[in-house]
Amino acid sequence: MTLRQVSLAQFRSWSRLDLDLNDQPLAIFGPNGSGKTNILEAVSMLAPGRGLRAAPAPEQARQGPGAGWRIHAALGDHAIETQAPPGQPRGVAIDDKPVAQTALGRLLRIIWLVPAMDRLWSDPPEARRRFLDRVTLSLFPDHADLALTYDKAMRERNRLLKDQIADPGWYRALEAQMGDAGAALTRNRQGALTAIMAAQDDGDFPAATLLLLPGEGQANDPDPDSIADRLSAMRSRDMAAGRSLSGPHRADLGAHWGPQDMPAALSSTGEQKALLLSLVLANARALSGQPVVLLLDEVAAHLDADRRAALYDRICGLPAQSLLTGTGPELFDAFGPRARRLGVAKTDGLSAAREIAG
Repeated sequence: MTLRQVSLAQFRSWSRLDLDLNDQPLAIFGPNGSGKTNILEAVSMLAPGRGLRAAPAPEQARQGPGAGWRIHAALGDHAIETQAPPGQPRGVAIDDKPVAQTALGRLLRIIWLVPAMDRLWSDPPEARRRFLDRVTLSLFPDHADLALTYDKAMRERNRLLKDQIADPGWYRALEAQMGDAGAALTRNRQGALTAIMAAQDDGDFPAATLLLLPGEGQANDPDPDSIADRLSAMRSRDMAAGRSLSGPHRADLGAHWGPQDMPAALSSTGEQKALLLSLVLANARALSGQPVVLLLDEVAAHLDADRRAALYDRICGLPAQSLLTGTGPELFDAFGPRARRLGVAKTDGLSAAREIAG
């Protein structure tokens, strides 16, 4: 099942764009600010969540928060539409039937790498946790529903804590829900790390050992009763803090690689970038047999010519559709005729695109 077509209307700098896709990688090039990343962001909105920029829907409208936008896609025989009408929250429909956003993750797996993620190993744990959960969601589509269940119960518990409610009867059911959903989240995360490590290959992009770290509060505990018991034991401390201080929402992702077991956070900038690429490529390999779209924003600019060629070879061998952006067509020369090229320019505030012969 292939993503065959994507149409944007009033999204970011695009008044309109009809994009036909096939199995070939699509290299999108143009000056900074021309609208290249906006195309990738629009495709990322075909996944649950806020997309690769994590932006609220009103901010994505071309004419401002009082306007709206629409994205339509053809995936195999399915029609997908997501839109944010003026003044309304984002909605999703599959084959003309309204569905929850989580349904998107069961149809299509979308993986992305953007320049802001180059700081992943030095950013706070929250950034690594988001990255891990996107990887996990691609492999376990129920992960989004589990996260919603866990977060809803945690919000209710946090409200009780802030209101200084001491009666244990108010907490038991919520802590049991957090235990059940939290343990399933942890098992999914651990399963995802196992799958990614098994799908890595040594060479130009280093394989790493990945770890689900406890962070604070035993956040890697896969036992529901243990999670619930810990929450019960920590009520007094949590009440003083006004929030839940333990559970899978505090987990962290660790990585080390090479013969010296070098921690990712202590590696050079180039090594960290190569490691990220290794994980993203492994994620796509681990999803063999599923519809997968890989979005790589400005990735070529951070690699030398040899490593770019190695990356393109691997992309062409992936069981995935790929869209890449860069400032100039020369960054994609190593693809040769294997990739399509789309030139993007901006005039009078509007983006326009034209396919260029390879």
